[in-house]
Amino acid sequence: MKSIKIGIEILPIGNLEKIVNIAKLCEESNLDSIWVTDHYYNKNVYITLTLLTLNTEKIMLGIGVTNPYVVHPAWTASAVATLQELSRGRIILGIGAGDKTTLESIGIERVKPLKAVKECVEIIRRLLNCEILNYEGEIFKLRNAKLNIKSRIDVPIYIGAQAPKMLKLAGEIGDGVLINASDPEYVRECVRYVEEGLERSGRSIDKIDIAVCTCFSVDEDRNEAIEAAKPIIAYILSGMSKESVEKIGMDYSKVEKIRYEISRGNILEACKIINEEDVNKLAIVGTPEECLNKIEKIVKIGVRHIILGSPLGKDKKKAISHISEIARQLKGI
Repeated sequence: MKSIKIGIEILPIGNLEKIVNIAKLCEESNLDSIWVTDHYYNKNVYITLTLLTLNTEKIMLGIGVTNPYVVHPAWTASAVATLQELSRGRIILGIGAGDKTTLESIGIERVKPLKAVKECVEIIRRLLNCEILNYEGEIFKLRNAKLNIKSRIDVPIYIGAQAPKMLKLAGEIGDGVLINASDPEYVRECVRYVEEGLERSGRSIDKIDIAVCTCFSVDEDRNEAIEAAKPIIAYILSGMSKESVEKIGMDYSKVEKIRYEISRGNILEACKIINEEDVNKLAIVGTPEECLNKIEKIVKIGVRHIILGSPLGKDKKKAISHISEIARQLKGI
């Protein structure tokens, strides 16, 4: 059986020194991975990861996740090749279709997301394999494209997925899949779609790292944990498709109201629409004991990589201490 890995997601906002200190604390706490989100309105993911690479020694560092639309796959290949050399092999590349609302805010249309992700993965792999690439895709076209590298660079590529078709694609072509979920039954359903993709490609399940990435908030006061999670839940809901919202048993009209408030910059109003039940559908929240219990249910499905996302808790240092203890207990399962 694969060992259990516990990572955290970092939003690159605020003071860079504090971000570095959080990364150091994660490494000192024996966590397995750190994933930095990629949104144009936060600090740049690659510059942030460069800092983390220079200030850590062993923890894995993930891009969680970029997309094929804002930056061309050839540029992404160059960036991850550089980071992989600098980190001595600690980089994981996460790719997804991108958040529809965020892309629209900068005038980018999310065209054929399945095809875009598939072509992006293929282009990056082939460039990292030192190919001179002539590529004629539906989304991307390259002519004599080549990275100035001397030998093949291996970077595992994980696909961020929620919808069935993207989950199947992850099973077909991904080194890993990042499932954004927290409800064990929903996770189980997502894994089944990944398994369909694996079967289609003739691969076994041990060829892919199935990772669950979830909004997470831990506090000795469960109400504090719930309130800290609400802004993150609002943004998650605003980017979800109608199909995904209905799968978790939520009224899509409620999500449309949340999306409207966020589009006006009213995050506090958006949070007022969200109740405890909504939070529990999309996050692992509560006391350390409650959080451990919820994670154990996901682990029992067969998931062996849990990535705990923002906000972590009201106090991040205390939250990481709790996460470290949760990880220690999980690895004893």
